Amino acid sequence: MIRRIGSDLVSFKTLTFRPGLNILLADKSEGASDRQSRNGAGKTSFVELVHFLFGADTDKTSIFRSDALTGYVFDVSIDIGGIKLTAARSGAKPSRIYLNSPVEHWPHPSTIEPRSGQIGLSNEDWKANLGAFWFGLSDTASDDRERFRPSFRSMFSYFARRQQSGAFQAPAQHAVRQQPWDQQVSISYLLGLDWTIASQFQDLRGREKVAKDLRTAARSGDLGRYFSKAADLRTRLAIAEDRADRLRRDLEKFEVVPAYKELEREATEITREIDGLNQDNVLDADLRRQLRASLDDEAAPDMGDLTKLYEEAGVILPQLLHRRFEEVERFHRAIIKNRRAHLGAEISSAEARIADRYERIRERDRRRQQIMTILQTGGALEHYNQLQEEAGRAAADVEGLRQRLEAAERIESTKAEIDIVRANLTKKLRDDIHERSDIVRDAVLMFENLSEALYERAGSLTISESNNGPKFEVHIEGQRSKGITSMQVFCFDMMLTEIGLQRNHGPGFLIHDSHLFDGVDERQIAKALQLGAERAEAAGFQYICTLNSDALPQDGFRRGFDVADYVMDTRLTDATDTGGLFGLRFE
Repeated sequence: MIRRIGSDLVSFKTLTFRPGLNILLADKSEGASDRQSRNGAGKTSFVELVHFLFGADTDKTSIFRSDALTGYVFDVSIDIGGIKLTAARSGAKPSRIYLNSPVEHWPHPSTIEPRSGQIGLSNEDWKANLGAFWFGLSDTASDDRERFRPSFRSMFSYFARRQQSGAFQAPAQHAVRQQPWDQQVSISYLLGLDWTIASQFQDLRGREKVAKDLRTAARSGDLGRYFSKAADLRTRLAIAEDRADRLRRDLEKFEVVPAYKELEREATEITREIDGLNQDNVLDADLRRQLRASLDDEAAPDMGDLTKLYEEAGVILPQLLHRRFEEVERFHRAIIKNRRAHLGAEISSAEARIADRYERIRERDRRRQQIMTILQTGGALEHYNQLQEEAGRAAADVEGLRQRLEAAERIESTKAEIDIVRANLTKKLRDDIHERSDIVRDAVLMFENLSEALYERAGSLTISESNNGPKFEVHIEGQRSKGITSMQVFCFDMMLTEIGLQRNHGPGFLIHDSHLFDGVDERQIAKALQLGAERAEAAGFQYICTLNSDALPQDGFRRGFDVADYVMDTRLTDATDTGGLFGLRFE
């Protein structure tokens, strides 16, 4: 519980608290507007001060960073973990919390600063310690899913709602900007439900948003041309895989021939040589035909025909001349014989040359066949490198198409998968609510009892599953009025406080700003204050609220209940510049 809040600012109104109900009153001067009253007295600033002392972030707009307050230290005396402790913080150095005594056995122990000798710790460690003691939080996440996990500052805000954050608009929401997942996670944790289910729903919503954005992008623009349809990519992939397989097989069979170029040149020279030999054989074959024709035409002349010619002419050849004709005949026959022998020799020579060339052609052709076999089964290193590069490009194309196909299939199937995951999560949530029906029952009955004490017809708290996470719905008859909404918040906060105490969770106090009671009927305010006092005393927690003095009910209480007994000794007023909480006015 909070025992005291003070400051080294001389004009600050020190606040001393007691167990149970504490009412901080502010006197509203005659003719003062609501803005003047609230800013001048400092009731709302009191709630801001509580948050400041318990780790709230302080940006440049914070009143504790203003010129009027930044140089002063504010402190709170409180019971934490069975220890009575005083913690102090200033706007000049908001990242440090200073303690009046060391805390060595806390999750984040304090240290002594060498220069000042003060005992302190960082604001982050302070919040982590408070989260551990008040809510049983661990500051280590076991997996990525616990990015959406309960935090000390968020849950603390249900026990000290801030008007500036819009905390009184809905029971389950402590700030207008509070994300739905944070509401679901925080309330589930405070009630004792499985908060990780709400965390998984948020993770699913994130996946769903990404999938939706991808589907939108895939249907238009450059990204759409990249992804295409899964069916089209599947066809292109099959063709690309076949081409890559063929190139791979060619590479496996390919043998690099070191002297490929030399062999290629040798094969060309052999072909040229064979062509020359064939041409020479054609010439010799033609010569052979001519020689054979000449051989057939060569024959010795018949001398008898010449003698008969002379006889028919009546000329008788002398014996000597006849003898000379025989000699001429023999000479001529000898010439013919020699001519035939020469032609035969030439023919034989041509045939020998042809035969020799045919043999050389066969030898050279065998060599050419050997070379061609080598060239056909292998190739040059340059050709192999080119083939290897082409195979690499084909494999890269296959991998690129495969990844695009997987992405396209995921995009096209994500919605169905998300629907399946959502259905499973919804069932898991339904099972959790069923398994923890005792917790749900206690919360429902407690809210009903609280609302019944304020209104003739009891309100209701409904805890149910939905396809978007757990739902916490509050209903009190006439809920359209602002006053009814405020009482919904009142009952909801009281229920969270008592449920938390049963589970040893919570700071042990509940603070309500006077804004909660704006628009609430005086009789309901009286009932709420009396109910708060009774429940705080019975359950053992502090209920601190601020009120304008003219809004404090004078009747409507049960017999024997005197509201004046719960009004704090320190009273605020907007009548003078020094009457507010800080004893000075500032913008």
